[in-house]
Amino acid sequence: MKVDCFKCQHFRVTWDQYNPRGCTAYGFKTKQLPSLVVKQSSGMDCLKFVPKNREGGQAR
Repeated sequence: MKVDCFKCQHFRVTWDQYNPRGCTAYGFKTKQLPSLVVKQSSGMDCLKFVPKNREGGQAR
């Protein structure tokens, strides 16, 4: 399964120009997508993926 961080509740865009992407579930910032860092470091797909809630009028 390929995890799409952009569709995860834990994904964050940071103000850090050197590490613009972050994961609140794992608590780190990175240049790459957090799911790629998790896969490279553990050899497993991200287990903390939670789909974003599409209710409430959010744009698709």
